[in-house]
Amino acid sequence: MLAELACFEQHCRARFPIDEAIYNCPTCGTGLLEVVFTEERADAPAWKQLWRSRRTSNDTLEQSGVWRYRELLPFDGHHHQVVTLREGNTPMLDAPRAARYGGLDHLTFKHQGFNPTGSFKDNGMTCGVTQAVRLDRQRVACVSTGNTSASMAAYASAAGLDSIVFIPHGNISYGKLAQALEYGARTLQVEANFDQILALVRVLAERLGIYLLNSINPFRIEGQKAIIFEMLDQRDWNPPDWIVLPGGNLGNTSAFGKALRELCQFGFIRKLPRLAVIQAEGAAPFYEFMQKKGKFRSIPEPRTLATAIRIGDPVSWPKALHEITVTNGIVEKVSEQEIADAKAIIGQCGIGSEPASAATLAGIRKLTQAGVIQADQDVVAVLTGNVLKDPDYVYKYHTGQLQDPDGRAIDARLGNRPVVVPNDADAIAKILEG
Repeated sequence: MLAELACFEQHCRARFPIDEAIYNCPTCGTGLLEVVFTEERADAPAWKQLWRSRRTSNDTLEQSGVWRYRELLPFDGHHHQVVTLREGNTPMLDAPRAARYGGLDHLTFKHQGFNPTGSFKDNGMTCGVTQAVRLDRQRVACVSTGNTSASMAAYASAAGLDSIVFIPHGNISYGKLAQALEYGARTLQVEANFDQILALVRVLAERLGIYLLNSINPFRIEGQKAIIFEMLDQRDWNPPDWIVLPGGNLGNTSAFGKALRELCQFGFIRKLPRLAVIQAEGAAPFYEFMQKKGKFRSIPEPRTLATAIRIGDPVSWPKALHEITVTNGIVEKVSEQEIADAKAIIGQCGIGSEPASAATLAGIRKLTQAGVIQADQDVVAVLTGNVLKDPDYVYKYHTGQLQDPDGRAIDARLGNRPVVVPNDADAIAKILEG
């Protein structure tokens, strides 16, 4: 569909061409930008059939779980420039044990960890890097605690672009940093936190002509919409009652709400699921804002072991606020212990996830206990990253060595400690029979 950029602030709503490399509104100076379609009609029944038929095709675009839905993406006439690693195509996984733990009759996980670089970031990055190619940019950059850097580095390399990753010094999972290094990104470790570095990089991007690919980039949000498109396609376009997701920089919250609104607007679905955004206690500025309202206040030093959501000043909070309001959603926070235990339960379902992903199940448990989510409601929880994104966390939890950011021990309530045994068949048999 034909599209343009628009200021998200309702008092402004200034419009700009789709091929301008801007991240905030030049008119009002502060508003985030979003993609808006200039066409008002879509043939929902025909597109549903078309999208389903594309699953059997060997064509490059059709094999992508993002570009398969390209009719609702803002790249008309530019599909020859698409940069894809066959992202998306992530499964819906039933998890009875997690459902019981969460107080539900049934629970389904939409697992984004099955993406090429192991996280949901690939859905957005395929569109972000494709836009960089459209704009003829040669360098791209991001600030990242892990997943974004891995994804951007991979897609930039696939496109033949130079990538620069800025990370907080000593504040990143090595499982994620290893990916960025392997994919060829130039990596700069800055002695500051995520939010401080983002402000720095925005200055550098403008000065040096580098295309910024953090979630402030509206094309990242467009790609992440496809998570919802694919989810509902997999459910034969029957929306659940709730979609539960972790909240860090709130890009997914913005993308999910936008996708649901567009699908409803164009007649693909008839009701909006409620969004439940779960933050870690030590990095929960959006939760605090929703509780107190007034002025949004950032957290200067966010603290959580769930590095993917260790964000104290989420740039997408105005968009996320809108989507929570429109979907009658809710925001909750959970402790480090709750995240760790929920992660272990997810693992016992045969499903691995990074710590931030487990915030979803921890949040569901808390919301069912509070009576916000009912046991018989239809709930889909989004797991954002692969279990091997943070292997140190897994090992330390199961061996009783995991500590929260303040050095307090996290109880390995569901730990699965490895056992040292002698090189003796009889002794080992005795242990296994016991």
